[in-house]
Amino acid sequence: PLLSPPVNLLDSRSVMGDLGWVAYPKNGWEEIGEVDENYAPIHTYQVCRVMEQNQNNWLHTNWIRTQGAQRVFVELKFTLRDCSSLPGGVGTCKETFNMYYLEADEGGAGGDGGGMTQEEERALTESRYTKVDTIAADESFTELDLGDRVMKLNTEVRDLGPLSRRGVFLAFQDLGACIALVSVRVFYKRCPLLVRSLAQFPATVPGWEASQLVEVGGRCLNGSLPLDQPPRMHCSTEGEWLVPIGRCACQPGFEDVNSSCQVCRVGFYRSLLESPSCSRCPPHSVSRQPGALSCPCEPSYYRTQADAPSMACTRPPSAPHNAMSNVNETSVFLEWSVPVETGGRKDLRYNVLCRQALPEGRGLEECGPSVRFLPGRVGLTNTSVMVADLQSHTNYSFLLEAVNGVSELADAHAQHHVTLNVTTNQAAPSAVSVVRKGHTGKSSMALSWAEPDRPNGVILEYEIKYFEKVQEQDSSYTIIRSKELQMVVEDLKPSSLYVFQVRARTSAGYGAFSRRFEFQTSPSTVTGSGERAQASILAAAVTLALVLLALVAGCLLSGRRCGYSKAKQDPDEEKMHFHNGHLQFTGLRTYVDPLTYEDPNQAVHQFAQEIHLSSISIERIIGGKRDAVRGSSGEFGEVCSGPLRLPGKREILVAIKTLKAGYTEQQRRDFLWEASIMGQFNHPNIIRLEGVVTKSKPVMIITEYMENGSLDTFLKKNDGQFTVIQLVGMLRGIASGMRYLSDMGYVHRDLAARNILVDGHLVCKVSDFGLSRALEDDPEAAYTTQGGKIPIRWTAPEAIAYRKFTSASDVWSYGVVMWEVMSYGERPYWDMSNQDVIKAVEENYRLPGPMDCPESLYQLMTDCWQRERTRPKFDEVVCLLDKLVHNPSLLRKLVNSSHSPTCWWNTLVNAGGGRRQTVAEWLDSIKMGRYTELFLEGGYSSLDTVAHMTSEDLRRVGVNLAGHQKKIFSSIQEMRVHLSSRAVDI
Repeated sequence: PLLSPPVNLLDSRSVMGDLGWVAYPKNGWEEIGEVDENYAPIHTYQVCRVMEQNQNNWLHTNWIRTQGAQRVFVELKFTLRDCSSLPGGVGTCKETFNMYYLEADEGGAGGDGGGMTQEEERALTESRYTKVDTIAADESFTELDLGDRVMKLNTEVRDLGPLSRRGVFLAFQDLGACIALVSVRVFYKRCPLLVRSLAQFPATVPGWEASQLVEVGGRCLNGSLPLDQPPRMHCSTEGEWLVPIGRCACQPGFEDVNSSCQVCRVGFYRSLLESPSCSRCPPHSVSRQPGALSCPCEPSYYRTQADAPSMACTRPPSAPHNAMSNVNETSVFLEWSVPVETGGRKDLRYNVLCRQALPEGRGLEECGPSVRFLPGRVGLTNTSVMVADLQSHTNYSFLLEAVNGVSELADAHAQHHVTLNVTTNQAAPSAVSVVRKGHTGKSSMALSWAEPDRPNGVILEYEIKYFEKVQEQDSSYTIIRSKELQMVVEDLKPSSLYVFQVRARTSAGYGAFSRRFEFQTSPSTVTGSGERAQASILAAAVTLALVLLALVAGCLLSGRRCGYSKAKQDPDEEKMHFHNGHLQFTGLRTYVDPLTYEDPNQAVHQFAQEIHLSSISIERIIGGKRDAVRGSSGEFGEVCSGPLRLPGKREILVAIKTLKAGYTEQQRRDFLWEASIMGQFNHPNIIRLEGVVTKSKPVMIITEYMENGSLDTFLKKNDGQFTVIQLVGMLRGIASGMRYLSDMGYVHRDLAARNILVDGHLVCKVSDFGLSRALEDDPEAAYTTQGGKIPIRWTAPEAIAYRKFTSASDVWSYGVVMWEVMSYGERPYWDMSNQDVIKAVEENYRLPGPMDCPESLYQLMTDCWQRERTRPKFDEVVCLLDKLVHNPSLLRKLVNSSHSPTCWWNTLVNAGGGRRQTVAEWLDSIKMGRYTELFLEGGYSSLDTVAHMTSEDLRRVGVNLAGHQKKIFSSIQEMRVHLSSRAVDI
């Protein structure tokens, strides 16, 4: 707050002559001239008629002009004698006096009575005045003080208001006190003239009310302008400037220097009122005149209209650096590095121009609209692009251009691009143009077609897709394959209309499907005049069946396999049914490698259902590295969970794996590769793919939700909590899923407990079908001498040595998974290094049997760890586990304790040159280190005391889980055996 000194309207001490105040009665108040300590004359009015009764003495001031103030203050300095110090016989004595005031527009209001008697004038005067207050002294003097000339001066201040006239009179009434009025000062407060932030505020008289603020508008000085809003301040009744609002600022091109606007110097500029001062010109710009509003760019540098004047001038980038091309049949992958010179901007983008060479060297023409650019052709932010759907065996020229915001302002002849010339390879075949219907029965139909107009290579096979017309809305269809130009489709419904489409495949991949052809099967019965013909046909059919039966018998007797026409559908031929996006196989099931597809989008949409983004709600991020689906926040993005709502289906909870923003085309290809694999599987022990989201962002893979997460983590959390039959049931489910994959011709290569997911009903499902990229982030993977990351502890020796991955190597991994399950998630080979594991396996070392593991299960583990040719097949594994489930008595005999990893004494107890193992080390060795503090608090601080513990002692120290009690007590019993054997030795 800004204060100013008050404005005096009257100060009796500063008046040189007589004050001219009127006293009534005449013998009441008396004016006495004196000098102060500086010998300056002062006027004092005194009254002390205490010896007389009924005193009423008045003293009237002259008219005091208020100068427009609505509230004035009166400061009184006076002395007053204590009544008790007066001698006896006093008539009346008071220690107070009264103060009055009277408003008037001119000085005559307090004059003489105009011919009235003194009593009349006095009565009139008293009635017109308004009483201010009764004034009492804080300090009074006595006779002793008077003798010593020590006068106790009192100061009292009172305020008058609200005032509305031009002036006031003051009056002082004495009712019998001994008082001396030393000085009277009348003043008012006002807010002074103020200059603040280039704004001037005039001197302002405040209002009357104590809480009132008078708003005062300011005036911008020195050519300045209001900033945001006009300047304002508020004047309080105490004369303070408060609550500043708005301010003034120098015009652009000027700056505020000591509340004065001065022009910006050369080399500086100021463009905005908000800027506090002139700024030095940004890089690559300069101002050559004072008072610049902005700095023009230097030659060859530019600034767009959207760029702020404070932004440095920039220039276009140089050409993309290290441009490379990779031709994949009729697709070209273009890749480049960021330009050496980016121009100093962050809005770097890339454009791709595709031009096709004309025949006979007639030049180049721009590629047609059928060519696709992934993710786009212009405005690319990443440094790669896939160009697809090019013509085979054709020369192309690609111009890669780097641009930024100022490229359009630069010289059009400047070179900011690089050119790549490529030649495409063999292309996928064109679409089949015509499909014809041949002989049609009530449940079968012969189809034929012509080779595509542009086969673009050797046709390997044809794919026939068909569905019943009335079921078109169900998104259900069937696919069969043929190596010929004809096919007999069977298992059709009589009198039904079917839709057929055919496409061809070469080594370059599948071509497009033909247009839709609709054909109808024959009716199921023949009526009317056709009954005789029906009988004839039936007889011919019986005769033909007998002939065929004879031929088959002849073939069997001759020991030779009967042949069959490739034009007819073989019952063992692969047949795939798609229902609502889910693939269902009949007959021989064959895994199709998505890498054979030129376009990953084509592969993923072949095997996975596209789900609209509105059908999914993401509710939470799944915690843990492998909860519900492998990888919660890895290379590709977050893994979340939420409900999936598909039309006509009940809502289900799913796991949602997202592709993070800013992905490259290769990352998108790898991301969808796993979905293309999963979509081919349909088995209760294989993680189920619900669908994918590829037509909106983020790209997602939707799988079923597995409540209990990964198997290894689940077992560790529930150590010892399951029966052997429950564990065998889990192993049987895993083996069943692997048998299915083996029959499909798929090799997993990374089978481990961490890649098995468990649902709420303890059903185990095989997951993680992206080994080649998943192992890059897997802590269990290690580099081998042949290169490439392999999970050593789970991998068969031939796969480690020769990278030979087969179903047999998956069987080896399954044996390790069995060991993990029976040891409740213990790490295979414990803390051995990967190199030690490789060496030990080569020397025929195998993992020992887990604690309390049935001998039959451990025998199956060791069979899985035999040399490749002697390992069981997965169907044999499933068969054996089924026998164990149906005959639990086979599980009663446990592995000999010498196989148990808890036989730790000989290797750990005497470690370190005879040092006795501590209780903490013993508990850690059997994975029960969590109970160390409880044992020590219970008084079991040595192994000798631990060896005497009972089951009741274990419960007393706090081991309450039955599985943990069993594991610890088994180790204690083993300890007792060892201690007793040592005593015998001694």
